Amino acid sequence: MTLILESVTKRVGPETHIRDVSLALPKGSLNVLLGQTLAGKTTLMRLMAGLEAPSEGRIIADGKDVTGLPVQRRNVAMVYQQFINYPSLSVYENIASPMRVAGVAKAEIEARVREAAGLLRLEPYLKRKPLELSGGQQQRTAIARALCKRADLVLMDEPLANLDYKLREELREELPRIFAATGAIFVYATTEPAEALMLGGRTATLHQGRVTQVGPTPDVYRRPDDLVTAKVFSDPPLNTLSVVKAGGRVTLPTGGQVRATGTLATVPDGAYTIGFRAHHLALDPLPGEAIALPATVSVAEITGSESFVHIDAGESRLIALVPGVRRLEPGTAVTAWLDPRHALVFDGSGRTAALDLPAAA
Repeated sequence: MTLILESVTKRVGPETHIRDVSLALPKGSLNVLLGQTLAGKTTLMRLMAGLEAPSEGRIIADGKDVTGLPVQRRNVAMVYQQFINYPSLSVYENIASPMRVAGVAKAEIEARVREAAGLLRLEPYLKRKPLELSGGQQQRTAIARALCKRADLVLMDEPLANLDYKLREELREELPRIFAATGAIFVYATTEPAEALMLGGRTATLHQGRVTQVGPTPDVYRRPDDLVTAKVFSDPPLNTLSVVKAGGRVTLPTGGQVRATGTLATVPDGAYTIGFRAHHLALDPLPGEAIALPATVSVAEITGSESFVHIDAGESRLIALVPGVRRLEPGTAVTAWLDPRHALVFDGSGRTAALDLPAAA
């Protein structure tokens, strides 16, 4: 099945939750919806499923207009953030339940359950009840039930958000393998850029109900079309500085000037916003023509092998992710260093001004 959204808008009273979204999801594709809470991810998935109808636009499945078709008449499966299982049924029966409702033959149910249990490594737990399982095993059961339905469209709404770190990492590694074993369209909603990058596939970034960019996940991350997309795809938050380029020189908000190099050398004179991620801001000198930013420390957070150092450079609050333990007291004077090859450059309207960004990862 292919799924196409054509200029879909969803209004609830005076509020617009989804704004003129057009997407094409090919058969067998893994699609990530990335955006902050309330960006519109869940509403968009509900529109895809038929749980809600759009206020404007059309939804096309395999060339057929299904805009007004209810979810009961679509071959759709959904996995939620809160894993939902029947506590009185065994894992086997939880996985088999939608097939029993659909009247699937007993032998076919057995084959599908065993296949899904194998993919999700649930074979040892099929006779157990959900409350005898760990959180990760319960969520695997919910995913297995969705896979067993053999749905054309599988929607996963932040399915790992309530699991502990170790379980999240384990399932993040497994999900692309599981997705690849089916021919369904998978749509996975997340608030975490790192999760989108780990899953791969294609990513659509959402902001205030609008899709700002869609494409192969690494491309959207490395080459954002605009400042909004770059911010959505950055955690910690994207660092930004307002600069002015004139005559081959760049004036920084701290008052200093540097030669225009890297991506800044590719744009005409004018005012720009440069964006750069925390791991591209160093507190030790960098080789080449790095930009030096005099700053003072606001707070340092030690996470183990790395430290987040929040600094004030002029009127700008920046975050540096640096290796090792940095015990820096608030008010300490430091110099931050930025390699201009890693700078994303945006014009006054927030659109990307420099397209040649080979190193801006």
